[in-house]
Amino acid sequence: MYWADELAARVSGPQVVNDSKTPSGTVHVGSLRGPVIHDAITRALRARGIPVEFRYGVEDLDAMDAQALLTPDAVERYMGVPLSRVPAPEGSDAPNYARHFVGTLFFPTFARLGIRPEFYWLSEIYPTGKMDPFIRTALDKAQLIRDLYVRVSNVERPSGWLPIQVICEACGRIGTTLADDWDGSTVHYRCLPDYVTWAKGCGHEGRIAPFGGAAKMPFNVEWAAKWSLMGITIEGCGKDLATKGGSRDRSEAISREIFDREPPINVMYEFLNVGGKKMSTSKGRGAAAHAVAASIPGDVLRFLFLRPRPNQAIDFDPAGTDAIPRLHDEYDRISAATAGATVRGELPADHDRLHFYSQVADGSAEAAKVTAAAWRPAFGQLALLLQLPGVDATARAAAEKGTPLTAPEQAELTERVDAVTHWLADYAPDEAKIAVRDELPVDLVAQLSGEERAWLLNLADRVDAARAAGTPLETGEAWQGLIFSAAKEGGLQPVRAFASLYAAFLGRTNGPRAGWLLAALAPSFITERLRSAAAVAGVAA
Repeated sequence: MYWADELAARVSGPQVVNDSKTPSGTVHVGSLRGPVIHDAITRALRARGIPVEFRYGVEDLDAMDAQALLTPDAVERYMGVPLSRVPAPEGSDAPNYARHFVGTLFFPTFARLGIRPEFYWLSEIYPTGKMDPFIRTALDKAQLIRDLYVRVSNVERPSGWLPIQVICEACGRIGTTLADDWDGSTVHYRCLPDYVTWAKGCGHEGRIAPFGGAAKMPFNVEWAAKWSLMGITIEGCGKDLATKGGSRDRSEAISREIFDREPPINVMYEFLNVGGKKMSTSKGRGAAAHAVAASIPGDVLRFLFLRPRPNQAIDFDPAGTDAIPRLHDEYDRISAATAGATVRGELPADHDRLHFYSQVADGSAEAAKVTAAAWRPAFGQLALLLQLPGVDATARAAAEKGTPLTAPEQAELTERVDAVTHWLADYAPDEAKIAVRDELPVDLVAQLSGEERAWLLNLADRVDAARAAGTPLETGEAWQGLIFSAAKEGGLQPVRAFASLYAAFLGRTNGPRAGWLLAALAPSFITERLRSAAAVAGVAA
């Protein structure tokens, strides 16, 4: 049983699924794993008829802190200020920094992936007073929380430390304040110049009622409070928060012992790695989520995150590699298998459910199977076609399919053309970029052997013969078959046959699948180039 279905089978009664994000800067593509996982859980619950709400929160009262400093987006003069009160970058129409990076750039990727939670912002929750009862409880039980930190995580807070972060009335910073006295109505706090290394407090000191948005709880206490406030029953988290004695353990203990509530079910998920290293917003490593989501169709990007179980890491390096084409190929393989076709290689368990949850459209399993059966062009073949001048992608796709494209197939082709265009412009390695030479690359062709020269001429003869017989070669498969057949007939190893073709047409000895290259070129141009190459090498044409 697919992991999301397993989880849905274990619960009963209405469920509230939650996920959240601190908007510390440009959000990397790895941060989409949590939303996709939680969306799959939500769909699995709905599929079983379980009432479910899916919420996604933004922790925008958090300070611009050391995490933001490690991105190119930090603003020195606002270090320590709540992210909701930091101005948006110059040129942005967003009202603040958090709304720019999450609201303007990150959230639009959700719709592209079919993720439709109810969004909330903590900068809007706190002023309503909904957090006030939890703030009061936490302050009344401050000693218990300090003891809990020691017991669960071996983290010792100063004896006067209080679980509250006040927004300084003088300078507006929240990351530099320390509250040290609670009288049941107000807290005493100081804005310390040296409290943290990444921001400097103004030195102000005062008392304030920490309610109605004047302060916020520290993350672990706030996390547990949200579980109670919103009735959250399922919320996963990244591996870094789920270590023994770590942030999740602290929040679960606070939930049970301070707020008297059993914590939600946890689905721990691993990182998305690039070159073996975790992608991180705070470290600026990895491609921006909005950029990658614009470059990969939603179904395929969902597939990237849902293919492994949540507790398995994902290695994905889109820049300068063939990772994106290979991802599309694997998605196509799983789609074909879901439609009932025989495919090469071992299939993952419950591959049909993997395909179902990968769909942007939140429809039925039957609808997903119809989608799986649709014809789609291979990513690599499309990348080849789009680099050839004058090629009609729709006409070539219909030729490869053998019948006109349906409306859904045409829509998918359009989406893939866009994805391939982005890949070629932003991510493709140099070897994937080709250009058919207008003139014969004489210097390279002259280095071909006698066998290779003879083979090129033989191939030209066979192409002309096929045209004369009224059986022109129209598909990449047909051309590929002819190339292999001609090479076998001439006793030439396929690797040498293909290298000679690349030399004649591309001016190099490697390239894409030659059959699809030739299928996109005019037959008269092909035979003329083959005969010219043979003639330059010394074989009569």
